[in-house]
Amino acid sequence: MFDLDAVQASLRDSGLDGWLLYDFRGSNVLARRVLGLDQKPAGSRRFFYFIPARGNPQKLVHRIEPGALDDLPGSRTSYLTWQQLESGLTDLLQGSHRVAMEYAPRVSNPYVSKVDAGVIEMVRSTGVEVVSSGDLIQVFESTWDDDQWAMHREAERFTTAGFDLAFGLIAERIRAGGTIRETEVQAAIMDHFHRNGLTTYSPPIVGVGPHSGDPHYEPIAGQDATIGAGDFVLVDLWAKMDRPRAVYSDLTRVGFVGEEVPERYAAVFKIVAEARDAAIACVREAQAAGRPLQGWEVDAACRRVIDQAGYGDHFIHRTGHNIGQEVHGNGAHMDNLETHEERRILPRTCFSVEPGIYLHEFGVRSEVNVFVDAQGGVHVTGGLQAEVLPILRG
Repeated sequence: MFDLDAVQASLRDSGLDGWLLYDFRGSNVLARRVLGLDQKPAGSRRFFYFIPARGNPQKLVHRIEPGALDDLPGSRTSYLTWQQLESGLTDLLQGSHRVAMEYAPRVSNPYVSKVDAGVIEMVRSTGVEVVSSGDLIQVFESTWDDDQWAMHREAERFTTAGFDLAFGLIAERIRAGGTIRETEVQAAIMDHFHRNGLTTYSPPIVGVGPHSGDPHYEPIAGQDATIGAGDFVLVDLWAKMDRPRAVYSDLTRVGFVGEEVPERYAAVFKIVAEARDAAIACVREAQAAGRPLQGWEVDAACRRVIDQAGYGDHFIHRTGHNIGQEVHGNGAHMDNLETHEERRILPRTCFSVEPGIYLHEFGVRSEVNVFVDAQGGVHVTGGLQAEVLPILRG
């Protein structure tokens, strides 16, 4: 629900004159969520909604769609021609100097960059400085309320149970003297999700041997591999409750189809687990000290462990991503590799911690989710896997 007072307080705290929210045919999902429009059909014409740090918001809408922003407070100006659009925008921003938009300098954060360069050019032509709305987006789009935190924990129970189902199915088939295909395990997990009221944007990863060394491997029926005795297996699954505003649980675990895990697998997993735990410790220490923490710092703490172990070239993705209504959410990521993430880790936000070492013959990833509550408490969901699971033991 749109909260004007809270937005204006955040603008003043950030030293900004206002927030200019723009959308064209649903192109800016972040603006639509902040304004509470994401569940409504997108219009066919451009709109601007300007929230000043103080005073009443202003709307600029097309005469064909004059009611596009009627659910929001503020005065309305309608435009018809492109000249009226440009002059209306100038009037909207009169007296402002620093204005936030869904923009990231040099595309430093593609999750925030939702406004095209042409619109930015037009806004700058009015004389204002455009700055990134990245932290504002976190506050008003990426933070969770109590209901979302509860739905995450509910989803986590089912995603964690998905590992028991997957590894149990592999064990059952192998003990019976057979084998099982990656897509069979994948299908069983999807059935488990559907039976328990979860949804997901794509099926889980089930990767055996070299396939586990591909971070974004996708098993495809007819092209997937067979899992048998002596194989190393990675399972990465993500899902959320099939309800409005539900948020994801996103977890990864690994196992070995045998009773004893070979030292090669155990040694690499130990490094990955130590890196995972170093990232979590970084978050805990900053929260306990009340110190602002940026996403790149968590990535650096995690990556340092893998670098020092000599596997730095085999850790080929960021440490973690924000989690929200999309599995890859729009808040701060734990990243100093693909981007230099300077957004802060804010209360009531959630993110993954998922270091990995990817070799030609196998790959290890250990993924959990971390939620920082309103008081700065750090909650790890998904369970900290302590060792490679010996799938046939017991």
